[in-house]
Amino acid sequence: MKAIRRFTVRSVLPESLSALEELAANLRWSWHEPTRQLFSSVSPEIWAESGQDPIALLGAVDPERLAQLATDEDFVRRANEQRQELRRYVSEPRWYQGLSADAPESIAYFSPEFGIADALPQYSGGLGILAGDHLKSASDLGVPLVGVGLFYRSGYFTQSISPDGWQQESYPVFDPDGLPLAVLRNENETPVLIRLAITGERVLSARIWQARVGRIRLLLLDTDIPENDETLRSVTDRLYGGGGEHRLLQELLLGIGGVRAIKEWSRLTGTPLPLIYHTNEGHAGFLGLERISDLIATGLTFDEALQVVRAGTVFTTHTPVPAGIDRFERSLVRHYLYTDLLPGVRPDDVLALGAETYPDGSPDVFNMALMGLRLSQHANGVSKLHGEVSRSMFSGLWPGFDAGDVPISSVTNGVHAPTWTDPMLLALAEEKLGTSDPATADWSSERVTDEDIWAVRNAMREQLVGDARRRVRAAYSAQNPGLLPPAWFDSLLDPDVLTIGFARRVPTYKRLTLMLHDQDRLREILTNPKRPVQIVIAGKSHPADDGGKRLIQQLVQFAQEHDVRERIVFLPDYDIGMAQLLYPGTDVWLNNPLRPLEACGTSGMKAALNGALNLSILDGWWNEYYDGENGWAIPSADAAGDGAERDALEAEALYDLIEYQVAPRFYERSKSGVPARWVQSIRHTLGLSPELSADRMVKDYVERRYMRAAASERVMVADDFAAARELASWKNTVAEAWPSVAVTHVETGGLDDTPEVGDRLSVRAFVQLGSLTPEDVSVEVVYGRSHEGDELSDTRVTTLDFEADASTADGSSEPFSGTVHLERAGSFGYNVRVVPRNALLASPAELGLIAVAS
Repeated sequence: MKAIRRFTVRSVLPESLSALEELAANLRWSWHEPTRQLFSSVSPEIWAESGQDPIALLGAVDPERLAQLATDEDFVRRANEQRQELRRYVSEPRWYQGLSADAPESIAYFSPEFGIADALPQYSGGLGILAGDHLKSASDLGVPLVGVGLFYRSGYFTQSISPDGWQQESYPVFDPDGLPLAVLRNENETPVLIRLAITGERVLSARIWQARVGRIRLLLLDTDIPENDETLRSVTDRLYGGGGEHRLLQELLLGIGGVRAIKEWSRLTGTPLPLIYHTNEGHAGFLGLERISDLIATGLTFDEALQVVRAGTVFTTHTPVPAGIDRFERSLVRHYLYTDLLPGVRPDDVLALGAETYPDGSPDVFNMALMGLRLSQHANGVSKLHGEVSRSMFSGLWPGFDAGDVPISSVTNGVHAPTWTDPMLLALAEEKLGTSDPATADWSSERVTDEDIWAVRNAMREQLVGDARRRVRAAYSAQNPGLLPPAWFDSLLDPDVLTIGFARRVPTYKRLTLMLHDQDRLREILTNPKRPVQIVIAGKSHPADDGGKRLIQQLVQFAQEHDVRERIVFLPDYDIGMAQLLYPGTDVWLNNPLRPLEACGTSGMKAALNGALNLSILDGWWNEYYDGENGWAIPSADAAGDGAERDALEAEALYDLIEYQVAPRFYERSKSGVPARWVQSIRHTLGLSPELSADRMVKDYVERRYMRAAASERVMVADDFAAARELASWKNTVAEAWPSVAVTHVETGGLDDTPEVGDRLSVRAFVQLGSLTPEDVSVEVVYGRSHEGDELSDTRVTTLDFEADASTADGSSEPFSGTVHLERAGSFGYNVRVVPRNALLASPAELGLIAVAS
């Protein structure tokens, strides 16, 4: 018989064990090994069965065991010590508290998903894991973030694989009372409700769940409450589920409702309202409109409020292709705007923010990424290469500007080392190097021998093999109740064989099945009698992506073939728990996307933190961190005639690397059985841990984004928003006058017949300004190497000075002059451009206005 309703009854702990409740309520346990060891010691078996979830553990353990622990003085002492350590952690000054007084007191971080621990399954893949790591490192560094997301009652989905290899999805319903969450309540203990007027008399209501992530508070909005009808209760049912309207409602709730949730949380806790708002992808873009609505209520116009919001908003794009952007029917968005949803905000002003105004853009579409860019003055991609891709992809918003001038920078992602570094490796560092902090461990030290490192690597590989066998047996038993798993499962994988890992989402561009291009060649590699190889694979395809599911099916069917089934395996239901054993257990991490479609690819970073070497296409993070010692680069066949030829060439390169470079180095052993050359690469790779860490990433955001945004917003709001009013007026003036701006004539001189390095080129440009003044513009010489078609590369910019004394009487063309120093030999070319100039602009391209000499 099935239950009609389920809920979680929390255990009542003896007073002497009250520390356990406080420790379980803060998700810091998910990355703090001493606390995890404490919970494991309650009952190792239940700890493992519960998925290492303290709340589930305490609910399942026998009361007699709790009573026994309550009288165990050593255990009670350990629990109290960990509670005191947690209290110190959340209150003591850390890195951020040592910054200047200008550091923002509060920063909001919005994301549609957060991957923090399996105990809170609110993520689908890399975007959510990145958001979780951002919060964790912000906590470790003392950055005063408040996270905002949605609580999905069924999370993403649970994956199983049918006998014929087809992905199957199920959606378990989570009981928030059984999760490390607490409802945000008013002073009278009633739940705080957020309300959005969506259509007619309909109101979308949401309560707010709070999660403690170390020092950070994460607010999750939940619509599954009695105040909503059945349709609206399902708005937060699943992550990335439902059609366009369902997704739009989720994003309206995340952005608008999220800002309202922060205001309520701030009111109740006395925490300052955020000065900076950081949106992780475009899903939360509507948050800027709620802030504009609030500012309009204070007396600002839409354009004036927009300047304030832009100044304090950071937008991070993770999307390498236009198809990955949320785009809604313009008419659907308009439908929700003609309500009281955003008081004071006109629908047409909102629709303009999401309009695809560039060539080939659709007039019928509202583009969330474009709105995110137009609402933020500080935008970035997530690796250097992805920054370049983003500048090119979104260049249509800045017509006339070279891609390099597009105001999108990059902050390369990082991963949270305490979460993703295996405890065995941390224990080795603590024993031999006196630190369990990967950022300070000196892996080149002779205090750690090659034998030490290799022993830990072997143990982590053996741990993965055991976990893979367990998962395969469990999946078989779930599909075949009552049947014993096949005996060959006991020899699935070998703890002494070179192990390659591959795990990620399964869109087609990540090319899960590139390894299958030549199946006979792959068989030979896997079953080589002297240098065998084994591959462990995992990943989920979006439920609506049949193409991705077919790739999984092809892989699973190959892995079921008798001669290779012990050397290659697909593990179902990829999640954090699996990943924490998979990354450390692999010797080589494989990534073979179509370059440059991998925005970052942080899974390879997590493997590297554990000493795994990477074998990857030069894309994402690997493009900037590959150095020839930390792994291998798969050559990209960019010049191939078509996709099939490219796949063939890159697959052959992959096979060659494994067969002739990777495997020989792994199996070349000393008399003691240690592959010294391989261990040398392990040491080098571990030495990169500080650069790959989320601590470095969060510091980059603080120093290069948050501090600058805070300074900009303070200027905008000072003196009753004087600068915002001035800037909005100036922008409108410049935009109206710009059609009259032109470079009418350019004169040059100062060079001999044969220019040489060190010469100076004199440039004088005459510019028609119309109703603008010389102070409104910057006249610049853009120069660099000249190529076929007169295209310039490696460009530099010199600003020309206004010649006030030579200004024409009628002001028809104003003269600007200066010199360009010829610093490099080779081809040279230049042009003159005019762009708006204002000290309040973050970039000359901000307005998307430019006039170029022809």
